[in-house]
This record gives sequence, structure tokens and C-alpha cells, in this order.
Amino acid sequence: MKNSTTESAARHGVRAAGLMMAMVLTACGGGGGNPGTVSGGTGSGSTGTGTGTGTTATAAPSVTLGFTNAAGASSTALTGATPLTVKATVLDAGKKPVPNAIVTFATDNALAVFSPTAGTALTDVNGVATISMRAASLAAGGAGTVTATSNVAGTTATGTANYSVGATTLTFGTLSASPASIQAYGSTVLSVDVLNGSSKYTDQQVNVSFSSACVTAGKATLAATVPTNNGTVQTVYRDKGCANNDTITVSAAGVAKSASATLTIAPPAAASVQFVGASPTNQSIVIQGQGGNGRTETATLTFKVVDIFGNPLAGKQVNFTTASTSVKINKASDTTDATGQVVTTVNSGSVPTSFRVQATLPGTATNGGADISTLSDSIVVTTGLPVQRAFSLSSGSFNVEGWTLDNPSATNVQVMLADAFGNPVPDGTPVVFQTNMGAIGSSDKGGCNTVNGVCSVAFRTQAPRAATPGLPATPCNAVTPDATRAGLATICASSTDGTNTVFDKTAIFFSGSSVKYVYMDGSTTPLDLSKPVDLGAISGSATKVFALQLNDLNNNPMPAGSKVEITSMLNGNAAPVMPGTVPNIAPHSNVNVDDPTGMTVGADPQGSTHVFSISSTNPTQCSPAQASFNVSVTTPSGLATIIPFKLSFTCP
Repeated sequence: MKNSTTESAARHGVRAAGLMMAMVLTACGGGGGNPGTVSGGTGSGSTGTGTGTGTTATAAPSVTLGFTNAAGASSTALTGATPLTVKATVLDAGKKPVPNAIVTFATDNALAVFSPTAGTALTDVNGVATISMRAASLAAGGAGTVTATSNVAGTTATGTANYSVGATTLTFGTLSASPASIQAYGSTVLSVDVLNGSSKYTDQQVNVSFSSACVTAGKATLAATVPTNNGTVQTVYRDKGCANNDTITVSAAGVAKSASATLTIAPPAAASVQFVGASPTNQSIVIQGQGGNGRTETATLTFKVVDIFGNPLAGKQVNFTTASTSVKINKASDTTDATGQVVTTVNSGSVPTSFRVQATLPGTATNGGADISTLSDSIVVTTGLPVQRAFSLSSGSFNVEGWTLDNPSATNVQVMLADAFGNPVPDGTPVVFQTNMGAIGSSDKGGCNTVNGVCSVAFRTQAPRAATPGLPATPCNAVTPDATRAGLATICASSTDGTNTVFDKTAIFFSGSSVKYVYMDGSTTPLDLSKPVDLGAISGSATKVFALQLNDLNNNPMPAGSKVEITSMLNGNAAPVMPGTVPNIAPHSNVNVDDPTGMTVGADPQGSTHVFSISSTNPTQCSPAQASFNVSVTTPSGLATIIPFKLSFTCP
């Protein structure tokens, strides 16, 4: 029994050892084969059973990468001129090709780009997916890695491969212009090839830049950047008055050396010389030695030379002349600047005159050999100084309510001045005002400065209201004594031509606010206003027409604007008074004649005359009646004078 048991154990040990050896060999894949997985065998004997197990790595799908050039040869060198085809082979765990698998390609930098840009491709029946790869730019250089990824039966397989990128060396062919020379404002076609060696580079578009001095100056037009088309780039060059030969240069990224060509451009022909303007603008200059405030003895004239398209021409010499012998041209010629303009100046002489300046562009081959010229506008040379015969003074109102009332804005006094040629004196000519009654001017000055030969000041009524002969002393009363009429102010305005004083005077009534003297129908005897004025009797079918001259206490006019009307009419009809208001009345003849009645006013009546018409209320059916009414005179300040009248109507 013991021997039998020992033998059985011995046999069992040998069997276990054999099984262990078998398991080791299987795990190693048969001594170097692909890894695999096996299950330990199981066995049984007469004395018992035994079990053993073992494991190996699972077989996985794979992706392998390769590059080929355009000739199909294996290559990892990528340039702008030599794109590569990337091939990814996808195998399953059994090393069999996987068809219709999606492969995603990616690169680890920006040196290269894929086509299609999505970077994906589908494997064919041989498990191969292909995609094109080209350099990102002609100047790109360096090395990178392409990674291809695919999913096979739920397992992600990845493969990588390295590549290099070399900068592409391209060159320009000859830059040509067709035609090679153009007329002013003409155009030409520029053309140049982009070469890879001796052949046109057509693998991808190249953006070619064009530049020239005339384009930069705005005197020509040209596309800044144009892409190649089948290795050639073309664009149109158009002249805009370059007037010189122009060098065009082309350049591009990835092209080591630029190319250039010279285009011959004919200069544009001058078409005209234009008068631009004169300074001072719209103002005459004065004769030599009489300059002053706002006046000048020099005129500046500007001309412009343009071509047939109206564009300015620079560098053209223009000559200046004048037919007048009374002025001097200070610059006989000038050369046009970048705006085509030339300038000259002219000084006045010693006599007043008018003149024009002629600007001439001498004839040349480019303008047909003929002179081109134009004339300036007429320039006037005047004295610019006020003269006595062109000194005019006036008042806005000559009869103002001021004998008893202070009025700060009674009226304005205006002066107008001209020179010996009847032209307004220069702006800023000072005028001085003086008065023997009231006040004139402003607090800062007693006068004004002309604008276009005119200026005015305010006149106000205030004390003094009685004139003192000879005071104040003025240029006016130095020649003619001021009027001494009661209620009449004398205003004197004066200026100077630098040597002589020029002046003029006017007078303004300080009118009273009440009617004092009334003269009817031209009578020199005033009406008695202490009782109603009796107009007598007329037929009931007739109309009484009479005229009244209305005067204040100084036999001066009532204030301008005073209202004259018929009021309180009884048993009669009144037509509207003509005129219904006191007009503006300037002092007239005999203002200082003594009154023949011996009144102290010392002058003849100066008042306004008004016409009145009175008729019966029942002209067709006669009945005796007496009409009564008032003549009312109301001044601008509201003060009224009532004059009563009566008139009898009789039957035949």
C-alpha cells in the first residue's frame, strides 16, 4: 500500500511539472510569437485531480504612418513646392486590414496644413487612408510630427511619424508693362511670373505686392496686392498726373528677391492759367504813403496752372506783367508749387488808378509751343481818405420830444463817408461828434468808427436845452456859427484825411409836448386858443376844408409821430385828418428870422401842416345846425393838447 501510494505521488508530481512547463511556453507565445491567452488544462488521476491557470497581453489594433511625394516615392521632406501624401494603414488585432475606418490626422505645429482641411479620411479595402499635406507658407521651415488616430472595435489606435519642412525658394520672372510707355493719364498692364526654378509655381496662390513712387504720392493707381493665377499675376497701372518716369516694384512672402521695371510716362500738357484771387479780398489798395488802419499799399495775387484734366501742375515757371505804369510788380516770375500755384505782389504808385496783372506760361513743346496766359480781376488804387464833398450827416428824427422830457434814446445820428472816387472809406475810419444841446455818443467815446463807410451814434435829450453861441468849439462853427434858435440843437461830425479836417453838421428840434402856436390856412397870425375857434357858417350841403399848422412853444414842430385827429364831434361829420401824424421835419429856411409879431421865440414857424374836412350830418335835407368838435394832438409820451372848434350849417 505504501509503495503504491508513493508511486502514485511520484506520477502526480511529474504530471504537474509537465503542466507547469506547458503553461510557461504558452504564455511566451511559443517562444517568441504574438502574446496570447490560454486556459490551464485540467487533468485527473486514480488518486485525485489537479488544476493550473496562466495569462498573456491581449492583441490590439494598430495604425502605421508613411509619407510619399508627388512621384510616389517615400519622402519626409515637405516644401511649398513639394507637397506630401500621408498614408495611414489600420490593422485589427489579427493584423488584418480594417476598411471604412475613419482616420483623423493632426500635426503638432503650424508648419503644415491638410487638404481637406477637416483632417479626416476613410480607409479603403486595404485599410489605407490618405490625405494631402502641404507647407503652411512658402517661408515655413522646421520639423513636426503627424499623428493619425482611428477607432477599431471600440479600441483607439494611434500612429505617429515625423517630417521636415524646408522653405521654398521662389523667384520672379521679368516684370513687364504693356505698353512700356504711356501718355499722361494713360494706363498699362503689368505682368510677372512666379517661378520655382525655371517653371511657373502653380501649387498654390502667391500674393504679390505692387508699389511705386507715383502711387505713394497719389499720382497713379495700382492694386496693392494681387494673387497669382496659374503662376502669373497681372494688374492695371493708371497714371493720374505723375509727369515723370515711374519705377514699379513687386515683392511677395517666400520670394527671396523683388523685381522692378521702369514705366515711361509723358508729362501732362498745361491747359490753362487760372486767377485764384487777390488779397486784400474785395478791397482796394491805397496810393503810396497813405496806408493806415485797415489799409494797405500792397496787393497779393495768386494764380494756378492746371492740365487738361484740371489737375495742378508743379514746377512750371509763370511770368507776370501789367499794362499800368502807375504800379510796380515786385516779382516778375514764380514757379508753381505742389498745388500748381504761383504768387506775386504789386505795390501802388502815387496816383489813384485801376489795373490788372497778366500771368503767362511760356510756350513749350508739351503745350504746343503757344503761350498760355490769363488776367487778374481789376485791382483799384484809391486814396482811401474821406473828402469834404463826400461827407454826409443825417438824423433818424429831426423833431424829438425833448424840450421838457429827458429821452435816452431820442434818435440816432448817422454819418456816411467816401473818398475822392466815391468809394466808401476803409473800415475803422474814426468820426467825432459834438453837440451844443443834449448829449451824443457813448460813455466810452464821443464818436464811432466806420464800417463800409458808415457809422452812427445815439443822441439823447437832456440838459443843456439852451445853446450858448460858439460852445462847444467845433470844426463846424469855426466856419459857420451854430443856429441860436430856441429848442434847436446843432450836431457837428468831423474826421480827418491826415492833413485836413472834413466835417458836416445837422440840427435837431427839442420839440415841446404841447401845441402853442396854430396857424390856419397860411396865415402868419396864430389862432387864439383861449376860446373855441369859430370857423363861421357854410351851406349844409357844403364841406368845410381848412389847414392848420401846428407848432410848439418855440414855433418848432411838434414831436414826430404825434397823433392828430378830430374828437368829440357833434352835429357834423369829419373825414380822416391828412396826415394823421406829425411827420419827421428837418429844420428849413429862415430858422433864425425874428418873428414879426415880436414874440421871443425869435424865428418863423417850422411846424407841420394838416388838412381837415368837416361836413353836415344831413346834407340833402337842409336844417340849420351848429357843429362842434376838437382837434386833438397827442405826443409819443401821451401828452395831449385839445383845441375846440365850431362850425354853423345854413340853408339857402
